[in-house]
Amino acid sequence: MNHALNPELNPFDTHEVFNQAPPFGDVNLFLADPALQEALVREGGGWAACELAALGERLGRAEVLDLARLANANGPRLVNFDRSGRRIDEVEFHPAWHALMNLMIGAGAHSKPWTDPRPGAQVARAASYLLFGQVENGAQCPVTMTYAAVPALRRAGRLGEHWLPKILSLEYDPRSLPLEHKRGALIGMGMTEKQGGTDVRANTTRATRIAPHDARARFGEEGEGAWQIVGHKWFFSAPQSDAHLILAQADEAGSAGLSCFFVPRFLPGGERNAIRVQRLKDKLGNRSNASSEVEFCNAVGWLVGEAGRGIPTILEMGSHTRLDCVVGTAGIMRAALCHALHHARGRAAFGKPLARQPLMQNVLADLALESEAATAFALRLARCFDQHDDPTENLLGRILTPAGKYWLCKRGPAFGAEAMEVMGGNGYVEDGPLARIYRELPVNSIWEGSGNVMCLDVLRALGKNPEAARAALDAELAPAAALDTRFARYVEALGKDLAGVDEAGARKLAERLVIAVQGATLLRHAPPFVAEAFIASRIAQDVGGAFGRLPPGIDMEAILARALPV
Repeated sequence: MNHALNPELNPFDTHEVFNQAPPFGDVNLFLADPALQEALVREGGGWAACELAALGERLGRAEVLDLARLANANGPRLVNFDRSGRRIDEVEFHPAWHALMNLMIGAGAHSKPWTDPRPGAQVARAASYLLFGQVENGAQCPVTMTYAAVPALRRAGRLGEHWLPKILSLEYDPRSLPLEHKRGALIGMGMTEKQGGTDVRANTTRATRIAPHDARARFGEEGEGAWQIVGHKWFFSAPQSDAHLILAQADEAGSAGLSCFFVPRFLPGGERNAIRVQRLKDKLGNRSNASSEVEFCNAVGWLVGEAGRGIPTILEMGSHTRLDCVVGTAGIMRAALCHALHHARGRAAFGKPLARQPLMQNVLADLALESEAATAFALRLARCFDQHDDPTENLLGRILTPAGKYWLCKRGPAFGAEAMEVMGGNGYVEDGPLARIYRELPVNSIWEGSGNVMCLDVLRALGKNPEAARAALDAELAPAAALDTRFARYVEALGKDLAGVDEAGARKLAERLVIAVQGATLLRHAPPFVAEAFIASRIAQDVGGAFGRLPPGIDMEAILARALPV
């Protein structure tokens, strides 16, 4: 604007700000997502729709979404000593972190399926977790570990009876106090060590049973079954948690082998356990959450499960944490899509909104398809956990959990990068959410077993009972194969892959399994324009390495209108 023509204009104002989309916010995250609403009902959790609508409204508020920025810009700080020089190993968090944790714990994201196990409880919980994934992801880590620890602790006798009421509480209590003085408790995990990483059998941390009379003299009746632990953990998640489940070698005749131990921060009587936090990890993403390195200097723990059977005990937890990797990634993808599509609708280029430009429409519609397919798969997988007593559903979950963790979590970083590119420079800077969202996506692929570990787990699940595995997959895919000849050919080829796959081809097999389940679900239940786009772009042709490759004839405007209703 010409200052000479408008003398009232402040001489320090060089321009007006326009053609910038407002920040995404004040949106009901549940009601704005038809695919999530439909999946919730389809998979058996429809009774939770009203509760999730209220949660979606709360989480979509601008001030709640901004908590993620604050928690990540002001990450945790380790305080090893108090001002008098006493060892305390405390982790300090910004108030935004505590606000996020209070939201999740208050909503029962850590406990609802265990306290209200009605049909569809895992599906309803997955839907809420997917909503939380659209807000902030570091705080999801301690919530996931607490949720996953419950089944093992329910079989831990007196230990479980003592801890579970506080673990299942809907009150978030961040204070560092013995359990008796707390309103709620959180559980973390510590498995990997410097020399082993994924190969936990290489762990050198050792546990030695404390003599019964010594344990009683020190802790009273609560000392029964106590072990003394010496060693370290290279990755010790959420050190501020009230207790951790760890793996250590059991030193005892007849009990040798890797075992699972419950290690509290405070011992019976109120003494701090000898867990020394060496430092917090400086991570690429997940920066709001504390991950640490620790040493156990004669720390005290209690055996969970059988001695020498630590890996099966931890793997039960791992199945639930891997479910959350799938659901959490679907939530992050949904967040990235919403921010990108909102921006494209609010910004014009070359004479019309970005969202109306044909090539940009192709990119956005492709992202929307990926997000809807991820949501559909995540809630279908959650139904396997609801129906774990059904042998077919249990086996299907055993196959699809590692397959889904592999494929969805691998797609995540590419998805985040494409969504960031939609916003251009506005997406790449730290002022907006896309840089943080992009950094969050790799962790779900790495944590709880990397891609290769997941694909090998798929082979193990298929190999234990090949005929039953084929039957479970056929039951899932056959109804959709009857609806589309392209999909029928894909399923037939997949069947041949199942018969002859080797380890080197395990990644491709896992990918095809997930795409098949996504395609079957969308063919049977999604609007025709969504199903056709998915089949044409993921079944009739290879997925490809980039988004924006939808073939001609796709109703992209309908897909985008469904993805985020105006």
